[in-house]
Amino acid sequence: MQERTQALEATLGKLAEVNKQLHVLSTTDGLTGVMNRRFFDENYPIEWLRARREQLPLSIIVVDIDYFKKVNDNYGHSAGDECLKIVASTLKNLVKRPADAVSRFGGEEFVMTLPNTDLLGASYLAEHIREHIEALRIDIPDHNLQLTISLGVATTIPSAEVEPEALFCLADDALYTAKDNGRNQVVTRQMP
Repeated sequence: MQERTQALEATLGKLAEVNKQLHVLSTTDGLTGVMNRRFFDENYPIEWLRARREQLPLSIIVVDIDYFKKVNDNYGHSAGDECLKIVASTLKNLVKRPADAVSRFGGEEFVMTLPNTDLLGASYLAEHIREHIEALRIDIPDHNLQLTISLGVATTIPSAEVEPEALFCLADDALYTAKDNGRNQVVTRQMP
């Protein structure tokens, strides 16, 4: 009986490990190695509730690579993929706190969830990222590319009266303002 119990416990331990690996695979973007949209959709509401409970600021930064379609059209999708990998790696390296999350939202868009970060801190990080990306030179066969990004930043201390989507929409609106104003810039919004 004891041998069967030990065998069952060992099997359950292996199964738990496999499930953990499957979850990591299902929430990681295969191309860039950062978290994916599914992870953001699962993680962001949790961070919203935590910030609401603790009455701490929560910031979102939405990032879009400027004129990315031209990269794919002019240099091919493999060059576009390389650019996505480099931008994702840069974002991941510049966002350092364990609770901060970088996710590929879709296409050439990324979103960063920054718990316990006020508007000043999120704005500083966004500008630092923008400058870093602008300074990069990406080598592809026969070309040296320079990218720029536009960023929308939004911050709030969550309340029960506001849905989490409102903060994301505010950051997305700030992103489109940055793009409408000429791109390669950071636009910020504070939600009351």
